[in-house]
Amino acid sequence: MQGAVLAAWGLMMHKLISELRRLYLLNDQRYDDESLTWHLSGETTLSVDLANAAGLTRALVIDFHKAPNEQHWTRLCEVANALQTELGLPAPAVSVSGGTSYGLWLSLASPITTAQAREFLALLHKAYFKDEPMPPGRTAVELPPCLHHATGLWGAFINPGMGASFADELGLEMQPPIAAQTAFLDGLQSIGDAEFAKALALLQPKDVAEPRALATTTATATTTATPEGLLLKDATLEDIIAHLHAMNIEPTFRHLLKR
Repeated sequence: MQGAVLAAWGLMMHKLISELRRLYLLNDQRYDDESLTWHLSGETTLSVDLANAAGLTRALVIDFHKAPNEQHWTRLCEVANALQTELGLPAPAVSVSGGTSYGLWLSLASPITTAQAREFLALLHKAYFKDEPMPPGRTAVELPPCLHHATGLWGAFINPGMGASFADELGLEMQPPIAAQTAFLDGLQSIGDAEFAKALALLQPKDVAEPRALATTTATATTTATPEGLLLKDATLEDIIAHLHAMNIEPTFRHLLKR
């Protein structure tokens, strides 16, 4: 029986690693399955460099640091929705760090140079979240799910509708289920080459109007139905549980329980 349990656990971990490789990791040998398994199971915490020695990357991470009145979550929702409605990009993954920030994870179908990545992030920063501090050129990350040793909380990918539950404590007290982490990533798509080029062109400085201000985007969103895939910052507990059940995920997180 124990052997069967371990085999099932190993299969689930393999699926999670496959999703992380599909979306965010370059096709190189720096991070093998064994080292990633130790990291994802909390035995150790790696600093994973999303860029290789040649200066290429296929993942972009935007951090939203804890701010008063849950502004960090509101801002993340606004930016994530703008990426989709303004720039036509696929939905990003959402994470909590286990420390002091949320994260948006953008996957690229083809590698780009770190210089291109910095340019794109700088343009996004100027257009949509210029009040948010953004260290330039950061490519080393703690890939979710992982244990944040300073706080003892788990960083993890989360359902976009449940992020407000973590506004005060940006992490999980218990290790997130491997199957749930895989399910959050399974339906995500990478940004295609044409999509990236179009978004970059839209963000380039022009003599005419820049991308619409987020205040306008937010105001419009309140009067129209939310398109599928956009973040639901006002999702109810029932909405969250129903969505997780639809994905065959049994919600076990402490944050879903009302005390």
